[in-house]
Amino acid sequence: MSKFIKIIFFVILNFSLLLSFSTKASEKIKIGLMVPLTGSNKELGQSIIKAVRLAVKDINDNSIEIIPKDTASKANKALKSAFELNQMGVKVVIGPVFYESITYLDEIKDITFLSLTNKTLDLPKNVISAGINSTSQFNTIKKFLEINKIDRAIFLTPIQNYEFEVKKGIKESKIKIFKDYDYSTEPTKLTKQIEEITNYQIRKQNLEDEILRLKKSNQSNKEKKN
Repeated sequence: MSKFIKIIFFVILNFSLLLSFSTKASEKIKIGLMVPLTGSNKELGQSIIKAVRLAVKDINDNSIEIIPKDTASKANKALKSAFELNQMGVKVVIGPVFYESITYLDEIKDITFLSLTNKTLDLPKNVISAGINSTSQFNTIKKFLEINKIDRAIFLTPIQNYEFEVKKGIKESKIKIFKDYDYSTEPTKLTKQIEEITNYQIRKQNLEDEILRLKKSNQSNKEKKN
């Protein structure tokens, strides 16, 4: 959480500096905060609000006003909250947290949203991804491989709704990989795919051949002794 507070701290500080140029000295700098305050992710939303409050306290600027709004982790609710913030004159919003909540935000063209999602594909033009996306993660992996002089790396990509995000990260990071496999997360399919990836049948046959060779070798030695 401390790392997250630092990120929020710099986001609020930078936005407050930018907005201060277009805001009168007597006016509040309004920054929206769109997080899930209801639904299954409400605890996460409350944690983010606490982090933002700590960040604002560290900045120690009374002109900054944070206005929280609920997304309920749903696109329709997020759009409603964004509309309300727009009516209040808010120009910059931290959030939403989840990719699913940003679907209709391109309808609110007067607001820039700094979403905490780590997905970067098909984002509306007024949404900026502030999460740790796949490209940055692959850049870290790339650096590790280079430092440790690892030339043959195999990547296993699960066939999920973020599969293309992973592919994009591999491409943009220009990481050198030996092989890239897509695999199903269904247990019945996964076992067979692991066998194919690891050349299980070939290795099994090689082991059986080696065992047979050793048996014949031992038998031959016994016959010679006799």
